[in-house]
Amino acid sequence: MELATQAALFDAGTHARRWADGYAAAGTGADVFHDPGDAAWLAMLEELSAVAGDDLSHARERVQRHAADIGTGFRIIGEEAERPWPLSPVPLLIDDAEWATIERGVVQRAELLETILRDLYGPAHLVARGHLPATLVTGSPFYLRPLVGVTPPGGCHLHFVAIDLGRGPSGEWRVLADHLRTPTGAGYALENRLAVSRTLGGLQGRLNVRRHAPFFAAFRDGLAASCRRSDPRIGLLTPGRYNPSYAEQAHLARYLGFLLVEGDDLAALEDKLYVRTIGGLKRVDALWRRLDPRLLDPLAFDSHSRIGVPGLIDSWTEGNVVIANAPGSGVLESTAFGAFLPQLATRLTGADLILPNIATWWCGQPAEAEHVAAELDSLLLSSAFGARTLGLPADGAVAGAELTREQRAAFLDDLTRRPQDYVGQEVVRLSSMPVVIGDRLEPRPFTLRVFAARDGDGRWQVMPGGFARIGEHPDPRAAVLGEGTWSADVCVFGSDPVPQTSLLPAADSLHVRRNPGTLPSRVADNFYWLGRYLERGEALLAAIRVMLGNSIDADAGAALGTRTVGALVDAIVGVGAAPRPDSLRRHDLTQMARIAMESPDWQSVATINGHAQRIAAGSRDRLSADMVRLLDAPFPTQRGMLDRAGSLQRRYAAIAGLSAEHMGRTAAWRFHDLGRRIERGTAITRAARAFGLAGASVDDLSTLLDFADSQISYRQRYLTGIARVPVVDLTVLDPGNPRALAFQVEAIRDHLARLPVLDDDGMAEPQQVEATGLCALVATAQASTLDAATLGEVERRLMRLSDAIAHRYFLRGAEPLRASGLTLA
Repeated sequence: MELATQAALFDAGTHARRWADGYAAAGTGADVFHDPGDAAWLAMLEELSAVAGDDLSHARERVQRHAADIGTGFRIIGEEAERPWPLSPVPLLIDDAEWATIERGVVQRAELLETILRDLYGPAHLVARGHLPATLVTGSPFYLRPLVGVTPPGGCHLHFVAIDLGRGPSGEWRVLADHLRTPTGAGYALENRLAVSRTLGGLQGRLNVRRHAPFFAAFRDGLAASCRRSDPRIGLLTPGRYNPSYAEQAHLARYLGFLLVEGDDLAALEDKLYVRTIGGLKRVDALWRRLDPRLLDPLAFDSHSRIGVPGLIDSWTEGNVVIANAPGSGVLESTAFGAFLPQLATRLTGADLILPNIATWWCGQPAEAEHVAAELDSLLLSSAFGARTLGLPADGAVAGAELTREQRAAFLDDLTRRPQDYVGQEVVRLSSMPVVIGDRLEPRPFTLRVFAARDGDGRWQVMPGGFARIGEHPDPRAAVLGEGTWSADVCVFGSDPVPQTSLLPAADSLHVRRNPGTLPSRVADNFYWLGRYLERGEALLAAIRVMLGNSIDADAGAALGTRTVGALVDAIVGVGAAPRPDSLRRHDLTQMARIAMESPDWQSVATINGHAQRIAAGSRDRLSADMVRLLDAPFPTQRGMLDRAGSLQRRYAAIAGLSAEHMGRTAAWRFHDLGRRIERGTAITRAARAFGLAGASVDDLSTLLDFADSQISYRQRYLTGIARVPVVDLTVLDPGNPRALAFQVEAIRDHLARLPVLDDDGMAEPQQVEATGLCALVATAQASTLDAATLGEVERRLMRLSDAIAHRYFLRGAEPLRASGLTLA
């Protein structure tokens, strides 16, 4: 072994032991580090030290960078911008033997919850026989009375569950909460594993860490097995990009091969569910929903819902679409149910809970209400059903000992009036795990979220690991931890080698697929307008740069120069980017340029950037991380306006390069490029009308060349100076110039010829007819006779073409139901 390698290994071992000793010396860390010499933990620390060297903060920065590259993020409700996902480089390690107990307990609990739901929405024996109070069921806002008596397709209410666990200092695991309505976090667990694996590359092999892929494959097979069709189409129903976990949903949809759909993408027709696509209505067989069940169908539940699908519940009750989890399953999320689950487990399964609940007292019973009032200082107080109450100062759990005198009086007063609204729970003290604080490992309390899903045979499979949430402060109380500040990967390890399974096809697979799959109309619409906004921003930047500098001196006072500047001002004002300046002097033009660059009150470059960013945020399941990163980059802050404009134009050029050279030639790319071509064609048409007609000056023609980014091309062809006819031919009518109008209309016609049509009669559709007529108009034009009327007609036809494309492909609301020839596949 080389001396350098020996030295590196020695350093890694030295750092690992120093960190382990320092962590154990912190006091509360011994409950996870059973022994500082534990082989698995030392192996992890050696991998960590190989990355960090003598600086643990470097490892933290590296794993955060990997998480950002993957696209992991989250949003706080009320904030528009996403935050980076807070990931610790130190995973939680759990050995196979300990995990086996967790796994059995999670499966037992999932089966128990399914049994209870089947009874509550079926014969209701548990309520009729007094095992559950009726108030506990009907008092929950998530109990959906219209679904009583409905058997879900496939016979199961639950397909995917998440359970929060807390580990006590002595090592026992207990359940803190169940998540059944919209169980989130599985995508974050997957992304955590990817980022940590890239950081600690050797850990997987050294510890035989169990993989996540078999779990996700089993879940996908389970959903498919519940559908009536043998080759089902499955969607992940998202509330949209403003949902806090939208980034996770996009990643899961891409990983599992599900369509990421919103309510507007779907239509219920004749008790079947369809997705609106550019090729018509396509049948949807299953939805993994992240939408609150009360918002799913305005005809069945909340009539004010704007994000649901009218008729969806009818399709579900007829068995034509599987919804995971079934609407109404959230009734068991109520904290109050924890008071009854231990007895129900014994009664329904004949065994005690393997993973016990934390002790819970529902105040809807007189004895329990008296106990909570008497033991107020030693309990956590919370809402029984998750709704805001008058007696508690916050939405979450509150420690009774921390209530002020006034708050205590308010709680006891409301407890007397509405005892059924409250529960009391024991204060849970949590185990800790190591986390990087500065350049040290320090103990912090954690909770573990575990996931279970049904496989193709209907059996429950548990994801080996899940993800840990880590508290910011050493206080070990679960109530103080809340949602946590950091997350961590959870590695289940053992002595047996782990097969390298993946959802990706095998390396020697012979199956080839060139069709990228279904393209929803909303996604096509987004890509189209992303292209338009990017081109619009680039055209506005070109006008600003020419106006501020380049070849025009506005202060010179020359008549021709002033006329050209006036036309530039007209162009910027005409698109709503800025108000008209008081004069054409440099100061006023600079002020106008500043508004056109960054004012949120006008259609400025910053405003256009914002539109593009919002579209990209809602299409991240189909855009590369580099594209999203460029679109999300902050607005340039250079001091000079020209420098800022130049920086932005280079960014636009990089985005255009990514779309041209890295996006597959799918239908999504065609709509993106269609948007670019229509916007570019419109911009060059307007520029030609402003600067290229008879009587145009040299300044005018040079400006037209700048708009078309064709200065170099012109000078290579013509050595005798600038003349109007050659300039107009190059920028408007030359089909070989990628910035010319003729190039744009030919590209538009080609895209529309390759996109799907609805009828098989061989006749052109309206948008294709419009594109052919536009091509003929441009192809027969002559530079010497091109006039304002012709250019005006071209612009009108471009706008009509845009409307025709939208009418044919961007189907919303009841739109797909009005078109003739739509196939229901």
